[in-house]
Amino acid sequence: MVCPWWLGFAIDNPLRTLIHDPESILSPYVGSGSTVMDIGAGMGCFTIPLARLVGPAGRVLAIDIQAGMLATVARKARARGVSERIKPCLVSPYSLGSHPAADFILAFWVVHEVPDQRSFLEEVCGLLKPEGVFLLVEPLVHVAEKSFQRTVQTAVDAGLVVKGTPKIRLSRSVLLVRKEGASWSATLNPSC
Repeated sequence: MVCPWWLGFAIDNPLRTLIHDPESILSPYVGSGSTVMDIGAGMGCFTIPLARLVGPAGRVLAIDIQAGMLATVARKARARGVSERIKPCLVSPYSLGSHPAADFILAFWVVHEVPDQRSFLEEVCGLLKPEGVFLLVEPLVHVAEKSFQRTVQTAVDAGLVVKGTPKIRLSRSVLLVRKEGASWSATLNPSC
């Protein structure tokens, strides 16, 4: 089940940053000038901090299947002076579309909502630069360990390799990179 856009306010609030401080979670993987994707961006809990981390030379693709969520991200980006770094991308539940290759891809508490995880993870692998990293984080409450391990195995089968398992509160997480020789299909002609 996909989180409705109006419930996003319950997830993206000041208390959330006490549990999931975006800068401390993301700064080891994102630097100035990076191209990043926030898949399932919601209302921008991680998108806005990513925009600060990539700096003026970087770019953040805020990817979501709900226009209401992306409208909120755009409003917040304007209010915080980072709108030129963020590109909202409305996609279908069945495809991420074509986008510029990413140095870093984030899917925070979203993969359990994806209807076809195999296709999704193959697309992520294809959108990741050869030296890029993918941080997949799932909620501890909604996603059982066995289910999470199935997702990780699906990611490995899709062409990714486990690089680490960062500790993130109330979450199960894995850091993945492209397997050497995995196909790279990202396009430099964004669809959004």
